[in-house]
Amino acid sequence: MTVQHNPLKQYFRRPSIYIKLPSGGKYYPPGVINQTETGELPVYPMTAIDDITSQTPDALFNGSAIVELIKSCIPDIREPWLINSTDLDAILIAIRSASAGNNLDIDTTCPKCNEEAKYDINLTGLLHTIKAGDYSKELHLGELTIKFRPLTYKEMNDVSMSQFELQKMFSNIEATTDVMEKNIKTKDALTSITAVAMKVLANTIEYIRTPNEMVNENEYIYDFLQNCDKNIYENIKNYHENIKKDAELKPLKVKCIHCEHEYEKPFTLNLSDFFG
Repeated sequence: MTVQHNPLKQYFRRPSIYIKLPSGGKYYPPGVINQTETGELPVYPMTAIDDITSQTPDALFNGSAIVELIKSCIPDIREPWLINSTDLDAILIAIRSASAGNNLDIDTTCPKCNEEAKYDINLTGLLHTIKAGDYSKELHLGELTIKFRPLTYKEMNDVSMSQFELQKMFSNIEATTDVMEKNIKTKDALTSITAVAMKVLANTIEYIRTPNEMVNENEYIYDFLQNCDKNIYENIKNYHENIKKDAELKPLKVKCIHCEHEYEKPFTLNLSDFFG
């Protein structure tokens, strides 16, 4: 008897929920997502192996845990590294909901009475609040027309790893006792931060159109950001931040069970806790 004819196959996991991506499947090259007729993707609960992988620090750090988790739980997503920032939060929330139920407990402290309490988040309701940033519009700056795109998960993960290296750099600076050496290291670190920020911004630009041609080569766009007028750079950066803000998870509205004070609590996906 082969594994293929396993009589227990009928008891394998089945989709728990279905999800429509906030982006509607836009901005993806062919082969990244297997688009269904309804536009909804089936989401399977995590396996025991998925659970172990999702709690492995190294796998979380280098991004491979999330990639394997998405492949396992949403097999219609063929290339998880190419999932864009517009859809990633919704995908992870859907997997959490399919695997551990629709409610998520969070701890929060009231800013008025300082009392701690647990609150339930309805993940389905949270999913419905997630919107895609509008990347269809172009930014016009004089003779330049600039079109943006969402970052892929691979690009986002590369940024996270660069930021981690920068944090280590600043930790080393704090341990430096020589003032002159410390100033030099600080200047180098700040230069590195600016370079990372510019590279990220360059990656979010699909093309820059001039009156004569369309420029979509990343190295030319990065070179332009390094050498353009400061006001132009700030306009580009602010425009993209506003697009990105539309797709970010909104703060949770909380009412204190002790003093009934109403306040907002920022909600971020701490993956080790989220899937723990």
